[in-house]
Amino acid sequence: MLEENKIKISGFTFIKNGIILGYPFIQSIKSVLPIVDEFVINIGDSEDQTLEAIKSINSKKIKLVRSSWNDVMRDKGYVYGQQKMISQFNCTGDWVFYVEGDEVYHEKDLEEIKYQILTNHNNNAIEALAVNFFHFYGNCSTYMDSPGWYRSEVRLIRNNIRTYAPDGLFWVVLDTNKNGRYPFAKKIKVHCYHYGWVRSESQMNLKSEKVSKYWNEKTKSIDYSQMDKKILRLFSGTHPGVMSDWVDNSTSIFQVDSTYIPTFKQKKHRLMMFFERLLGVELSKKHYKLAKG
Repeated sequence: MLEENKIKISGFTFIKNGIILGYPFIQSIKSVLPIVDEFVINIGDSEDQTLEAIKSINSKKIKLVRSSWNDVMRDKGYVYGQQKMISQFNCTGDWVFYVEGDEVYHEKDLEEIKYQILTNHNNNAIEALAVNFFHFYGNCSTYMDSPGWYRSEVRLIRNNIRTYAPDGLFWVVLDTNKNGRYPFAKKIKVHCYHYGWVRSESQMNLKSEKVSKYWNEKTKSIDYSQMDKKILRLFSGTHPGVMSDWVDNSTSIFQVDSTYIPTFKQKKHRLMMFFERLLGVELSKKHYKLAKG
């Protein structure tokens, strides 16, 4: 293992209109500040006080980058990939830790994240680290468990390999100028707490109004009651400490419309869940390959 002070970790994110869209972005940033050496934040031109809120954190680790989103880029959300990479390109660490504005990490997991970076740094077969996810839905005591919602994803990756983001969610590694692949990752026993679908319906509908154009789509109406109840699970753990003033006081599973009819895709996911239980396998989409060694 290399000495801890010889490995630099850069946290990074991008955010725009974080306040009016209800993102817990301040809590998100604060949740990982203890283990990073710097945190790069790419702030888009906003209609609210997002910039001022970030400045109020008052940490020497924070490095601000300003950018304007490309409103003519409306293909498959690629503008999110552009903004993600603007932020990553300003990172100077050996490893980078991507944290989206609605993703938060528990204080109990921080030392494990750092330990995994330190112990795997000299193993070049491991290019990235993948974490598990709690996708909360409707309230903070309910999460979604389905192949339709990624159960794990890469959030930490080496900063000395050629990568780019086709969208904000994942990375592609370029071995050559023409060929890309998913990174080789080790999945670690850490959870990312994803709160995006706990925001108010009005905030989610405003988000849909603001960003649908980047997918060249019409604005979609968000109604939390319209969800397949078969994928909802009761959360029995604790939330990150930084979220104490944000999480609600719910203690039961979010109640959806009992007359809701699952879509074709959701029925397909139900079938996949049946085979997961039958065969003891996990069939959700992964944007990484498990590293050997």
